[in-house]
Amino acid sequence: MTRKKYINLGFACVDIDRQARRGFPEVIFCQKKAKDEIFHIAAALAKDKDTPLLLTHLRKDAFCYLKKKIKGLEFNEKACLAYRPGSVVKKAKGEVLIITAGTSDIPVAEEASITLELMGAPVRKLYDVGVAGVHRVLDKKKLLNKAAVIIVVAGMEGALASLVSGLVSCPVVAVPTSCGYGASFEGLAALLTMLNSCSPGIAVVNIDNGFGAGYFAGQIVRKIC
Repeated sequence: MTRKKYINLGFACVDIDRQARRGFPEVIFCQKKAKDEIFHIAAALAKDKDTPLLLTHLRKDAFCYLKKKIKGLEFNEKACLAYRPGSVVKKAKGEVLIITAGTSDIPVAEEASITLELMGAPVRKLYDVGVAGVHRVLDKKKLLNKAAVIIVVAGMEGALASLVSGLVSCPVVAVPTSCGYGASFEGLAALLTMLNSCSPGIAVVNIDNGFGAGYFAGQIVRKIC
């Protein structure tokens, strides 16, 4: 008998095969979704209690609605997401280091961190070490060299990713954030800096995409470590 690969809810086709196919289940992007739509999608995914459940860009009021209906659901207010850890997760040995240029970048970094933790990847954090005080990251060279993958989260001009990549041998995942004054163009300046980096070995995700960075780094450490 062929295993069913998705559930058709009428307004959404929930990919229940993604855990088997990719090693991590479908994640619910909650922006512009109604509370009941989020619940029906989450309920379809939550039936498999062995796998993690992750809901990104979730409002606090929507979480209050969902937590009464989905057992074990937790909320991270800073990262604006809800999650329920899975009981069966392949553990990675390699550590992912998450670095932020400033404290305003932490919400995006936390989204990456929780994604990695749900994927079974060990995480270490190094926050507020941007290029305006470059000695802060240079003092942590030993910590940088221990990482299997580094995620660099930076707004403004986004220069920190190139700096870090020039110091280490491991892959770097760069995340531009929408933090910055007017000419940062809500993250576009940081995005272009990261895309145009002359330091090889940098993969760049979309603006404020902490989940995408965490997922990509998690896939790397689960394959190589």
